[in-house]
Amino acid sequence: MTSFGVQIIAALVIGIVLGLVAKAMGGDPKTSPNWLTTTLHTIGADYVSLLKAAVVPLIFTAVVSSIANLRQVSNAARLAWNTLLWFAITALIAVVIGIGLGVLFRPGAGAGGQAPAQYTGNTGSWWAFLQGLIPGNFLGLGADTTVADGAATTAVSFNVLQILVIAIAVGIAALKVGKPAEPFLNLTKSALAVIQKVLWWIIRLAPIGTIGLIGRAVAEYGWDTIGSLGWFILTVYVGLALVAFVVYPVLVKAHGLSVKQFFSGVWPAAQLGFVSRSSIGTMPLTQRVTERNLGVPSGYASFAVPLGSTTKMDGCAAIYPAVAAIFVAQFFHVDLNIGQYLLIVVVSVLGSAATAGTTGATVMLTLTLSTLGLPLEGVGLLLAIDPILDMGRTALNVTGQALVPTIVAKRQGMLDEALYNAPRSGAPFTDDVREVAQETAAVPAESADDGQRTGLVGTRG
Repeated sequence: MTSFGVQIIAALVIGIVLGLVAKAMGGDPKTSPNWLTTTLHTIGADYVSLLKAAVVPLIFTAVVSSIANLRQVSNAARLAWNTLLWFAITALIAVVIGIGLGVLFRPGAGAGGQAPAQYTGNTGSWWAFLQGLIPGNFLGLGADTTVADGAATTAVSFNVLQILVIAIAVGIAALKVGKPAEPFLNLTKSALAVIQKVLWWIIRLAPIGTIGLIGRAVAEYGWDTIGSLGWFILTVYVGLALVAFVVYPVLVKAHGLSVKQFFSGVWPAAQLGFVSRSSIGTMPLTQRVTERNLGVPSGYASFAVPLGSTTKMDGCAAIYPAVAAIFVAQFFHVDLNIGQYLLIVVVSVLGSAATAGTTGATVMLTLTLSTLGLPLEGVGLLLAIDPILDMGRTALNVTGQALVPTIVAKRQGMLDEALYNAPRSGAPFTDDVREVAQETAAVPAESADDGQRTGLVGTRG
């Protein structure tokens, strides 16, 4: 069977070719699209809808299940607070780097995109953001009705941060209730496993969705847009490299730990995250290397790593949305002020706790653009190249998900430094870790968060 990576590359090529053909066929892509442009648009839009459909149940079950794991840890409140604090610190550093690179590289400038006709030009406000944190109903859902040509259309939407607030409240309440809540927590854990399985099926359709998304982008915006997207990809990868190879080593060294030992210890999970594009799919291996290679106690690792796999996304939820928001603003010729840049920082730091595996980048991009009041058409444009970005983002996500538990364990005097510094005979895999990697490769879909099968496993992060 052809590897998933090859399928994605083939889909990108096919999408570009079909997009150029659709553009050559003529017709206005917005007002009178030809049949090929309409087909590409429908395929891409339907795939995005499938991904969005999984966001609400995935975030809710994943966050509640992660909080429930605190039952296994002593000093749970202190460890949870320190873990979330370091999640926020590293996310803050990453998003500042992303904003700096977006302003410096200007990836969306000169692309010639026009703001959609329905775009009002209003940018988001702090007050609207704070009000948006308060849930309007249990699932954080909303509905907007529009009337066109005498026909009413109702669109249902969701607020990711509201869902996060609800999930955290339910998770903490379940912990406080104690034993009577065990059936509920077991049901939530089972539901999470089922949702992850469904996500795996959706993600296997990614090559088809990619054809539609990239094809529509080329048909609507032309070849110049593809050049801008290439510059955008370069900007994001520079940010990922700065965080992975500058910020993380500085933090490791600042805590008196060996940088070489950290990277050799986390390498199996980072490598698997890159080829699989799945934080949740890589989670079993991430947890094992965090315990067996980096010396983090298993009781704490079983809380921090699963929580990180759904909320610790320096790639998807910090660097990427920062650069993407600036790209979209530049692409549609919308000027951002200092207030909007600060809002990007806050949304990214808080919103990183609302990302969820497979749909993490899509959720954060939608959340950031809607909060800033930028055209949401930018989501469809950037989704066309998402598979290329997702490999690097997921590798950084996974590395950060192992880094924070290591730092917190060190600061709390819990880290097994003898195990952390143990020689690895020039290879990052211990026997136990190798077994887990083989098991994950054999059954990639069972715990996938962004999934597909390549050399080792498949999914996306």
